[in-house]
Amino acid sequence: MLSHTPVLLQEVLAALDIREGGRYLDATFGRGGHSAAILERVGPQGALIAFDRDPAAIAAGRERFANDGRMTLVSSAFSRLGSVVTQMGLEGAIDGVLLDLGVSSPQLDEAARGFSFTQDGPLDMRMDVSSGMTAADFVAKASEHDIARVIRDFGEEKFAKRIARAIVNARREAPIVSTLQLAQIVSQANPKWEPGKHPATRTFQAIRIQVNQEFEEIRAALAGSLIALAPHGRLCAISFHSLEDNIVKRFMQEQSQEDPVYAGLPDVPAHARPKLRRVGKPIHPSEAEVAANPRARSSVLRVAERVAA
Repeated sequence: MLSHTPVLLQEVLAALDIREGGRYLDATFGRGGHSAAILERVGPQGALIAFDRDPAAIAAGRERFANDGRMTLVSSAFSRLGSVVTQMGLEGAIDGVLLDLGVSSPQLDEAARGFSFTQDGPLDMRMDVSSGMTAADFVAKASEHDIARVIRDFGEEKFAKRIARAIVNARREAPIVSTLQLAQIVSQANPKWEPGKHPATRTFQAIRIQVNQEFEEIRAALAGSLIALAPHGRLCAISFHSLEDNIVKRFMQEQSQEDPVYAGLPDVPAHARPKLRRVGKPIHPSEAEVAANPRARSSVLRVAERVAA
């Protein structure tokens, strides 16, 4: 089993304010690092629901927690969080929801998954390998304009047009089917990048986000958390780059305010009142954690609490 070190573990446990006998939801199971720590704290009467759309993660979870009746594993994208919780009869009954966004270490480290620009593998990048468009499909079929837009908007890459043109020119010569093939094309087209980073970092991030529709998934999961959370339940979201963090920050800001349509009115209807209360400031990893786990470097944890109806 490939290892995965959970990011901001102690900070997450404190932010969730876990109580014995509580019911929690880990929307991004991965390899179960956060889930295992939550189960240690909820006691014998507690419960945990864990989501993942990666079949490998679900298989690992079923093996690891096979004898723990407190754990319910759900093979699903976390965008379905709200509807699944409702189907389970647990609407408004979850004491804490964790979203650990982005791609997990096992996905990055396994060359065959196609996320890595330093190891050769099929150009896949799907979190759920059983369905959907692969990265190879995207670079083969998308227009130069759309490739540039994705790299610019999702990768914040200054040289998006230049890289997109290089991809389109290269695919005329031969199909782009491997990770190192794409990484080489991008590297040759990219005239400047951040020190210490690979020249294909931003492009690979952008294509991964596009393939997995990550931002739409995040927005749906955040909305679903409002359906799931009990009064005073905590929402904890870990982001790894500014685009993810902006979605989380904006959601928490908007849901912590009254609907502006009713601003100044003496009687605000229930549906327009604040649904969340932001808790504390954004939390970043300690120097010690970054030294032990460099992938934690860019992480940020935001926390909000469900307001009682």
